[in-house]
Amino acid sequence: MKVIKNYLYNAGYQILLMLAPLLTTPYVARVLGPHESGINSYTNAWVTVFYLIGQMGITLYGNREVAYNRDNKYERSKTFWGVEALQLMTITLSLLAYLVAVFLFSTTFQKYYLLQTFWIIAAGLDVSWYFMGLEDFKKTVTRNTIVKLISIALIFALVRAESDLWKYILLLGLAQVGGNITLWPYLRGSIQWVKISEWHPFQHFYPSLLLFIPTITTQIYLFVNRLMLGKIGQPAALGQFDYADKIVKLVLAVVTATGTVMLPHVANKFANGDVKGVRNSLYNSFDFVTALAVPMMFGLMAISAKFAPWFLGDKYVPTGKIIFLESPAILFIAWSNVTGTQYLMPINRVKEYTTSVTVGAIVNVIANAILIVPFSANGAAVATCIAEFFVAATQIVLIKSTIRRRQLFKYFWKYFLSGIVMFFVVLRLNQMMHMNVINLAIQVIIGAIVYATCLLVIKAPIVDQAKKLLK
Repeated sequence: MKVIKNYLYNAGYQILLMLAPLLTTPYVARVLGPHESGINSYTNAWVTVFYLIGQMGITLYGNREVAYNRDNKYERSKTFWGVEALQLMTITLSLLAYLVAVFLFSTTFQKYYLLQTFWIIAAGLDVSWYFMGLEDFKKTVTRNTIVKLISIALIFALVRAESDLWKYILLLGLAQVGGNITLWPYLRGSIQWVKISEWHPFQHFYPSLLLFIPTITTQIYLFVNRLMLGKIGQPAALGQFDYADKIVKLVLAVVTATGTVMLPHVANKFANGDVKGVRNSLYNSFDFVTALAVPMMFGLMAISAKFAPWFLGDKYVPTGKIIFLESPAILFIAWSNVTGTQYLMPINRVKEYTTSVTVGAIVNVIANAILIVPFSANGAAVATCIAEFFVAATQIVLIKSTIRRRQLFKYFWKYFLSGIVMFFVVLRLNQMMHMNVINLAIQVIIGAIVYATCLLVIKAPIVDQAKKLLK
């Protein structure tokens, strides 16, 4: 029950992180327009590079190490102070490097680059990895709720025209800083003071660096399409792609929330020598995310054409096709989240994980280079799907010696068949109905009923899991 409860908390946390900007998206998309939104996406993509370099692999490493030492307050306190000290040092260096780069090489969007600086500062103050290592996800949900609601209110109040892009960027950055600061008071009572001489921050450097390689490599194919779209002079296309990607990632957040929950859970089992428990967790989690990802993928594809212009505005008709093309990434990322984040990472098989995301990054760069010029944002969406497929496929190949792959995909056909039936039903409804809140809700509810009915008829294993949960 603890894992399920943590999944629900973390699903809420991930949805909140994504939902907060998406609640303002219909308003901001209309006020700023595709061009200004593209500028925000382009400058944010560059600041992301620097704060990821500064953060190294500390988020994953800290999460895992706290999970290993969860039952020893002194050891986990020493881990916290050492890891956080390292994080502050690396973030400070990254911030200095970013400012130097902005003042030396940036002229066109310098003001916006400087406003994005708060994202780097926020990364240095982030201690969510500690609470995730403890499997305490309630606090991360609580701390974001108030901060995000305040930031949403301020966006509606202050962002009123295209010239207010600087206010929008500033508010998002400050919200990130504020959200991370609010977690610090919860540390009282959970950790104890450890003498500075015992922190030994640099002993965490090398293992964090090992995790940094797959982390930064993963991010390459998340922002390289934005950088390439912006670089070839298509801010409007970048704005279209950015909103499509946000909508896809919002849906995906519900599925990938299992990864953050299961990483410390599996790491703790691995530390205690429960190899069988680790494998069973993998099989159950893979089946669970497949059952969730398939209907979300097909459902989003079915409503995308009318949903995008209704939600974002008439200028965003092309976004519907981008959403449709990128939606298969939901399934591929869901799979790699299980095999990578929930299995390879917690059992310390970092080399295999790094190999898989490196393959994905290389494929993504090549696919973007081939597809963006002729197909613009549509090409970037297809490149994303291709890259995510290669990541998942590589990981599944690499775990063949310890995991039965047939067991992973044994019931996939049941979910896929049910999803196909649901897709055509929802697509037909979407074509017949005008898009509004009520009709959207009807389509979602009917789609869920059709999918669930199909699963009941063909007796998919997720049905038995749901019955056990309800009991």
